[in-house]
Amino acid sequence: MAFDYKKEYKEFYMPKKKPELVEVPEMKFIAVRGKGNPNEEDGAYQKAIGLLYGIAFTIKMSKKGDHKMDGYFDYVVPPLEGFWWQEGAMGVDYSRKEDFCWISLIRLPDFVTEGDFQWAVDEAQRKKKQDYSKVEFLTISEGLCVQCMHIGAYDDEPATIAVMDQFIREQGYENDFSETRMHHEIYLSDARRVAPEKLKTVIRHPIKKIGK
Repeated sequence: MAFDYKKEYKEFYMPKKKPELVEVPEMKFIAVRGKGNPNEEDGAYQKAIGLLYGIAFTIKMSKKGDHKMDGYFDYVVPPLEGFWWQEGAMGVDYSRKEDFCWISLIRLPDFVTEGDFQWAVDEAQRKKKQDYSKVEFLTISEGLCVQCMHIGAYDDEPATIAVMDQFIREQGYENDFSETRMHHEIYLSDARRVAPEKLKTVIRHPIKKIGK
């Protein structure tokens, strides 16, 4: 049976509907950076998602080709994720979607090296006749965070975030947003097929002890 990160690492992908603290280890990702409204039809964000999945499935299906990756095991492609921020702001303002900066990501299995990643980029470009130059290999270590499962529309996330903020204050922590620590979302539902009120999204924020 294919390894499923959502099931094997429930502490990172299936949190409760109430806030909790989590220490997130270093992980590898396929990533594309961009700016602008993610809802724009055929916009930069939508194109980025296509690039991510193009590489993700090239790596997953490498088992059927000549390129062999050391330690390869069959797996379910992990869910789409995103880091979000707005220049000059702490957190995000959902009413200013056109000002969003983002890094869209899909997690990579640990066995994937930078060499394997570059092979996948070259292979995808060769097979799909598409430009994959915007795709990056990223290693990210989030460290200490607060996270919560949000059920509902993306525009309703501020209510969940308010509960998260209250929780960390009660625990003696505060948000720790910076150029390297950002608002993080993990998308467990396909927004094209699931009603907005039923969407499942993991919201994760970096934190630190108050005053440190």
